[in-house]
Amino acid sequence: MTLRAEPSHKSPDPAPSLPQRLPALTMMRFVAAALVFVFHVTMAQFFVDPAPQQTMLSLATQAGWTGVGFFFVLSGFVLTWSHRSSHTAGRFWRRRFFKIYPSHLLTAAFAFVLLVWVAGVGVDSGSALLNLLLVQSWSPLIEVRASLNGVAWSLSVEMLFYVMFPLLIRPIMAIRPERLWAWATGVVVVIFLVPVASSLLPREPTFPLGNMPVYDFWFVYQFPPVRLLDFAFGMILARIVMTGRRLPLDLGGSVALAVAAYALAPFFPSAYTLTAVMVVPLGLVIAAGAASAPSHEPTGLVSRTAIKLGEISFAFYLLHQMVLTYGRQWIGADHPMSTPAAFGVIALLLAVTLAVSWAQFTFVEAPIMRRFAARRTRPTAPS
Repeated sequence: MTLRAEPSHKSPDPAPSLPQRLPALTMMRFVAAALVFVFHVTMAQFFVDPAPQQTMLSLATQAGWTGVGFFFVLSGFVLTWSHRSSHTAGRFWRRRFFKIYPSHLLTAAFAFVLLVWVAGVGVDSGSALLNLLLVQSWSPLIEVRASLNGVAWSLSVEMLFYVMFPLLIRPIMAIRPERLWAWATGVVVVIFLVPVASSLLPREPTFPLGNMPVYDFWFVYQFPPVRLLDFAFGMILARIVMTGRRLPLDLGGSVALAVAAYALAPFFPSAYTLTAVMVVPLGLVIAAGAASAPSHEPTGLVSRTAIKLGEISFAFYLLHQMVLTYGRQWIGADHPMSTPAAFGVIALLLAVTLAVSWAQFTFVEAPIMRRFAARRTRPTAPS
């Protein structure tokens, strides 16, 4: 199956025929965040019965890597899609700062309070400072990357994306349309070579999850310059759709390919399952979702709910691990349970995570973006 988007004009800006909003991708964001939620549920050992626990492990271990990989490719895609030649680097960085940092600072404060006052765990000031500055993923030390709100390591990676985007967008926009697929293929080849490079790093100690060296896990999965490849791949895919290049699969075919790659991932060496196996299927899902985007806003309760879930997905991602950890303690369920009780507690914690995520988006993230993300201009006095 093939799919062709409407061709764009020769201008570096998207053609008027291409929709500026991509509701399909907004809805996909929550699916990716939910995959990470399921991954952390699996790691939390809710089930006393080893059978469902083992089933969850076999089904959901890949979910965490897949969800994060989706976000990294999606970042490059949507930022390129929404870019206009009139946008300045300062305007871009301002919007990204107010989109990311206030929510990060708030959840880091929550994490500090919970660690010190609830868990009674000391916080290393140096690691905490690196976390607050969003540079923790540059360190190979697990305790640094996992400090405060551990999931914020991915924001440290995103910060490099945002710093580099104004520098990358011009050469990527200058690639001739007929050469875009060649460039995309080249980036994917480099992604598959990253585990080869990581094999030169120390082999000890071993990371329990995935049975690979700790340095392999960090370099392949969390080192910002390496994950910049995912971001660049997303940028090139955006140009492929914007310029009307042919996609090998439509949305249905791309989703089927992603499901097949997910199922086959455990048969690959561990270092390849972190990024390489899923990067092309996830990129095709994003590209096909954008190419098939309707020109009108979604209607109906299901579509509006899906859009809202996509909007709160960033807050959901930042908050979910703390809710899973401390919410479980507060309701006295911090021990393995029977299968029905475990699923009941998981459903309750999911509902709580959705509620607090909605609150953070509604009362923190959205108001800050409205107030500070765009420079206010004074009205011109009438002559």
